[in-house]
Amino acid sequence: IALQLKAVSASVGTIFTHVSGSAMPGTSVIGDISLLVAFAMATFAVLFGTRHIDATEHQDGLMLAIATESLVKLAAFLAVGIFVMFWMFDGPAALFSQAMSRPDTAAVLTRTPVFSTLFAMTMLAFFAIVLLPRQFHVTVVENHQESEIRRAAWLFPIYLVLINLFVIPIALAGLLSFPVGKVDSDMFVLALPLSVDSNFFTIAAFVGGLSAATAMVIVESVALAIMVSNDLVVPLVLQQRSRLLTSRADVGALLLTVRRIAIFAILILAYLYYRSVGEAQLAAIGLLSFAAVAQLAPAFFGGLIWRQGTARGAIGGMVVGIVVWAYTLLLPNIADAGFLGTAFLADGPFGLTVLRPQSLFGLDLAPLAHGVFWSLSLNILAYIGLSLGRAPAAIERMQADLFVPTNLTPVPSFRLWRSSVTIEELTTTVARYLGAERTRRAFESFAQAHGISVEPNADADFQLLRHAEHLLASAIGAASSRLVLSLLLRKRTVSTKAALKLLDDANAAIHYNREILQTALEHVSEAIAVFDKDMQLVCWNRQFGEIFGLPQEIIGIGARLDEFLRFHAMNGIYGPGDVDVLVRERLARYAATAEPFLERFPERGLVIEVRANRMPDGGIVTTFTDITPSFEAAEALERRVAERTTELTRLNAELARAKADAEEANISKTRFLAAASHDILQPLNAARLYVTSLVERQGGGDDAQLVANVDASLDAVEEIFGALLDISRLDTGAMKPEIVSFRIDELLRQLELEYTPLAREKGIELVFVLSSLTVRSDRRLLRRLLQNLVSNAIKYTPKGRVLVGCRRRKNRLRIDICDTGLGIPASQKKNVFREFHRLNEGAKVARGLGLGLSIVERIARVLNHKVELRSASGEGSRFSVEVPVAAAVSATTARRDEPRADPGQLAGIAVLCIDNDPQILDGMQTLLQGWGCRVLAAPDLASARVAIDSDRVTLSGLLVDYHLDEGNGIDAIVALRQQMGNHLPAILITADRSPHVREEARLRDVPVLHKPVKPAALRALLTQWRIQRVAAAE
Repeated sequence: IALQLKAVSASVGTIFTHVSGSAMPGTSVIGDISLLVAFAMATFAVLFGTRHIDATEHQDGLMLAIATESLVKLAAFLAVGIFVMFWMFDGPAALFSQAMSRPDTAAVLTRTPVFSTLFAMTMLAFFAIVLLPRQFHVTVVENHQESEIRRAAWLFPIYLVLINLFVIPIALAGLLSFPVGKVDSDMFVLALPLSVDSNFFTIAAFVGGLSAATAMVIVESVALAIMVSNDLVVPLVLQQRSRLLTSRADVGALLLTVRRIAIFAILILAYLYYRSVGEAQLAAIGLLSFAAVAQLAPAFFGGLIWRQGTARGAIGGMVVGIVVWAYTLLLPNIADAGFLGTAFLADGPFGLTVLRPQSLFGLDLAPLAHGVFWSLSLNILAYIGLSLGRAPAAIERMQADLFVPTNLTPVPSFRLWRSSVTIEELTTTVARYLGAERTRRAFESFAQAHGISVEPNADADFQLLRHAEHLLASAIGAASSRLVLSLLLRKRTVSTKAALKLLDDANAAIHYNREILQTALEHVSEAIAVFDKDMQLVCWNRQFGEIFGLPQEIIGIGARLDEFLRFHAMNGIYGPGDVDVLVRERLARYAATAEPFLERFPERGLVIEVRANRMPDGGIVTTFTDITPSFEAAEALERRVAERTTELTRLNAELARAKADAEEANISKTRFLAAASHDILQPLNAARLYVTSLVERQGGGDDAQLVANVDASLDAVEEIFGALLDISRLDTGAMKPEIVSFRIDELLRQLELEYTPLAREKGIELVFVLSSLTVRSDRRLLRRLLQNLVSNAIKYTPKGRVLVGCRRRKNRLRIDICDTGLGIPASQKKNVFREFHRLNEGAKVARGLGLGLSIVERIARVLNHKVELRSASGEGSRFSVEVPVAAAVSATTARRDEPRADPGQLAGIAVLCIDNDPQILDGMQTLLQGWGCRVLAAPDLASARVAIDSDRVTLSGLLVDYHLDEGNGIDAIVALRQQMGNHLPAILITADRSPHVREEARLRDVPVLHKPVKPAALRALLTQWRIQRVAAAE
C-alpha cells in the first residue's frame, strides 16, 4: 500500500514539476499530497468494501471496478509503450541500436544477471501471485465457479506478458532521454510523454497508474481489514467482553465499525511507512513486501500436501520467518532511511560480524537473495520441527482431511448428541452478527434440506451447531465463530474445552460420514442425483454432470431440476417445440417415479435410462445409467433380424427358382443320359454280339485266346460305362445303391485278373493280399471304386510295385492300395479329388482326363465309405477305403467260361428282332443263327408285320429294342401280341435304365435286358422259351 501511495505522489510531483518548472513545494504532513491520497483511498475502500458483514458474499460491483482498472492500466501502458518506441524512436531496431551505442546503456543490456537474485525474484513473484491479500481475495474469495479459475489460467499469463512487454524499451528510452539522476527511473512512463509535450499520453499514463493504485489499495485494504477484524480484533474482544457481547442486540454494526477503522489504520500505517523510507525505489518497496508475504508459503503449501502440519508449527514458522525477514531486509531498509545507524550493518550487533544482517553467518549473497534464503529456510525448519513435536489436534486432522487426500479410516462412533442450547438461543446468537432476517432464511433452508424441525424450544443438535458455525464464520471468521459458540455452550454448563471438543468431534464425524457417502457415490458407475421436495439439488456425484452433459458452473447445492432440463431444451436436446412445454413434460416424468424412462442425447450419441425413486420427505433420488451399448446392440439386432428376414425371403424365392431350375435340369439331364447311354451303348452292344458269335465259332482254334481277350476287354468297357451311368443317376437321386453282403476276396480276385496283365506290361509288380472277410456294400460300385484306385496306382507308378491288401479295424475292413509312384504333395491332397484336376508330374507320365479320383470320391460318398489319402511327393501314395464288415457268407463258385452253344439246343426257334440300328440287327442275327435259331429282322413295327406276312412262320418270341424311330418297343410288342396272340413271349432290349421303363415292361410281362446284352442272359431266356414251348406241346 505504501508503494501505491508513493507511486501516486511521485506521479503528481512529476507532472507539477514539468508544468511549473520547479519542484512541488512543501512536504509537511498536512499539505502532503500522499496523505490526501491515503484518506481518499481509505474512504473509497470503506464505501465499496464494508457494506456487508458477510466476508464470503461476492461483491460483483467491486470486482467489475477492479477489472475495469486492470484494462485501463493495460491500455495506458501499451499506448505509452507504443508511443515511446514508434513515435519518440523509429522502432525497436533504432531504439536498441542507440542503446548499444552508449556505454552506460550498453552495459545495462550486456550485464549478466546475478542468478541468486533472479531466482529469488522469480520465487517471490510466484508466491505473490497466490499469497498477496489482494490476489487471494480476487482469486478465492470473489470466485464464483471453477470455470473462472480455468479461464484465468491462460488469461492471467497473457496479461502479465502484455503488461511487461514495453518495460525494457521504456527503461532504455528513459536512460537515453534523461541525464543520469535527473529523473527517477520509476517515473519514466510519465516523464517520457511529458518530455515531448504529449499531453494525451501523459494523461493516459497518469490515469492508468492512478486506477491501478486505487484498485490495488481498495482490494488490499478490504482483505486486510477482514482478516484484522475476524482473526485479531473480534477474538480479543469476545474473550475480554463476552458478557457484554452476548447481551447486545446487534453485533453486526460493531463488526463493520471495526473493519472501517482497520481500513483507515492500515492506510495511515502505510503512509507513515512511505514517509519513513525516503527515496527508496518502488521496486525495492515491492520486493520487500513480497519477501514478507512469502513467509506464509511454507504453512500454506505445507498444509496442502502434509498431513502432520499443525497450527503451532505454522505460527512458529511464520514468526521465525518474519523475525528473520525484519532483521535481514526490513532493518537495512530502515537504516538506509536514516532512522538507524548503519554501523551494525557493517559490523553486526555488538560487533559480531557473523550476525551482520546482510551477511548472516558469512553467507555472501545479494541482499534480497540473502534475506529470502535465511527467512524461508528457518521458517521451513521451524514449521516442520514444531509440527513434529506435537500430534495434530482433532480440528487439525479434520482440516488436513479437507486438503490432503487420504484413505478413509474408521473414526470413533458418533451419535447425534443434543446440546443444552435451544434452537432459539442459537438463532438469536447468530442473528446478532448476521441480522435476524438472513439468519431466519438460513435456518429455514437448512431445515428443509435436512428434513428437520426448528422449533424454538427444541435442543440444537450438532448439525445445527455446525450450520451455525459456518454462518458465523462467513461474517467473523472460523476462529471467532468457534469462540462464539464455545461461549454460548459454556453458559449452559459446558466448559470451553468441552465445547470445542464437541464441535471438533461433530465436525470430524459429519465430515467423515460425508466423505464415505461421497466416496461411495463417486465409485458407482451410474450417475446419481438427489433432489429435495422442491426439486432442488442436494447431493450428486461426478458422473451426474458427465452423463447428463451439464456444465460444472450450473451444478451446485440448490440448483433446480427444471434449470437442468431447460438447459437441454434450449440446446435442442428434446427436439423442436416450446421450451416451457418441454420442461413441464420432463418434470412430470421425473415426478411420476413409476417406471424408468429413456433420455436421448443425439449429439453425444447417448441413451440414458432414468429411474426416479421417491423419498419419505418428498424428494427424489434419481439414477442415470448409460445403456447406449445395450441399446445400440438391441437396435443392431433388430436391424440384423430385419435384414436377415429380407435376405431369407429373397433367398427362399431364389431357392424356389433354383429348385425349379434344378428339377428341370434334372429332367433334362435324365433325358440326356438316357439318350447318351443309348447312343453310346448301341455300338458296344453290336460289338458284344459279334464277339460272342466269334467266341462260339472259334472253339479251340489258334485265335481263341485273342478272341477271349477281346471279349474280356469288352466286359471291362461295358462295366465302366455302366458304372458311369449309374453314378450319374446316383447324383440325381434316381437310383439307390444295392447294399449286399459278399466276400471281399471274390471282388479282389476279379481285379487281380483284370489288372495283372496291365501291370506286367508296364514292368510293375502287382500284389494282392486277399481276405476272406464278408463286407456290406454295393458290389458293382465298390468294384468301380477300387478299379479307379488300382488303375491310378499302376498308371502313376513308373517303376516299383503296387500292393492291394486288407486290414481289419474292429467292425470295419480297411482296403489299402499302396504304390511306390510319384506321390502327391500335401498342398494338393484336396485338389486331386476335384473333376478334371491333374498334377503336372502325373500329366507327364500318363494320359487321362482327371476324373478317376472324382469318381472315387463320389462313389464313396454314395456308399458312405471313408476314403483316406497318405502321400508325399516322390514317396508314393496310400489310398484306404473303409468298408463295414458283415456276417460271413459262403464262397460262390467261380464263374467258368460259358460253354460253346450247342446249335441244336435252340434249333427250330423262330425269333423276330426289331431294332432301328442295322449293325445290332446284323450282330443279333449272326449270334442267334449260330445258336440254331431262325431269325427275322426288322427296323420297325411296319417292317416286322411285312416280314411275318411274307415268311409265314410261327414265331417263338420277340426281341425288341425300346427306342425305335417310330414309337417304342413296348408299343410294338403290344401291337404284335394283339395280332399274334397275347401269349407270345417277348424280351425288351434297351440302354435306358430309368425306373419307368422297367415298370412299364413289368406291367406288360416283358423281361428286360440292358445293353450291352449279356449273351448268357439272352440264351437263358431263349432256352426258357423252348422249355415252355415243349411243355405246352406235351
